[in-house]
Amino acid sequence: MSSSYAVGIDIGGTSLKCGLVNEEGKILLSFLVPLQNARTQEEIIQLIADAINQCTLQLKKPIAGVGIGFPGLVENNVIIGGADNLPGFEELPLGIILKELTGHTIVIDNDANLMGLGELTYGAAKDCTDAVFLTVGTGIGGAIMIDKKLYGGFNNRGGELGHIIIQQNGLACTCGGRGCLEAYASVTALIDDYKSQNQFPSEEVDGRYIVEKYLNGEEYAVRAMERHFDSLAAGIASFINICSPQKVIIGGGISEAGTFYIDELRYRTKTLSIPAASIHTQIVAAKLGNQAGILGCTANVFQKLKMEHYETK
Repeated sequence: MSSSYAVGIDIGGTSLKCGLVNEEGKILLSFLVPLQNARTQEEIIQLIADAINQCTLQLKKPIAGVGIGFPGLVENNVIIGGADNLPGFEELPLGIILKELTGHTIVIDNDANLMGLGELTYGAAKDCTDAVFLTVGTGIGGAIMIDKKLYGGFNNRGGELGHIIIQQNGLACTCGGRGCLEAYASVTALIDDYKSQNQFPSEEVDGRYIVEKYLNGEEYAVRAMERHFDSLAAGIASFINICSPQKVIIGGGISEAGTFYIDELRYRTKTLSIPAASIHTQIVAAKLGNQAGILGCTANVFQKLKMEHYETK
């Protein structure tokens, strides 16, 4: 690998998070590109290419490549589908298209996987070889890291941690299944639970509002948060029993609510997981916040290009 710089592009439903990062994890440049006015797949692709070029023009040095985090199913740099908030992007060879537009090596993976890789490489699990990452937000995404590498199953079709079943024939989930962890423990599920009890709240309800009411002892919020903790702990215990990771890292805005949040998950998970599997596991909050995606995108570039270098020696 001839360069120690990479560009990271974290693609969301409303914006692109773009950054230029060195191999030590220092973000040298970062900016957002809004997507509200991009109405077609082609317009979004052009914005991605423009963002890559903006980064490289400011660096004025060679880069190792471009890492992209995409909210959907990715196989060998092809977007199979699943990005519900973006137009198109089905069976699309995005890696080839962007390489033709920019001239750079492109490495693409699922955005939640790359948030996890960012935390493993530069954040809460940088001292670990094996970890599980969960991001709790509108939905629940995650990543499994084994021996310092992302594990996505055969052809990268697995790793859907938000869609393990915690209740047979349970609540309907956005994936088309029923009883998924996401349907019970996402922030969306928390808000729905709260609103089902308190149908006329005085203000607009979001996760922050419910946490505040919970800390003040409001009965609706306490009941909703208790169910949220129980459901999420059930999922975490399952991941521990299967993977026995050194760390389970919890990300997403709600994980930053306070130390009580992680403490509750630790306590409840301990009562559910197998002691032998959990003996070496710590449950911790993510450290990188909204920078995890960009850092994971670039870590993926450095990691994969190093592997190719060693394989060709």
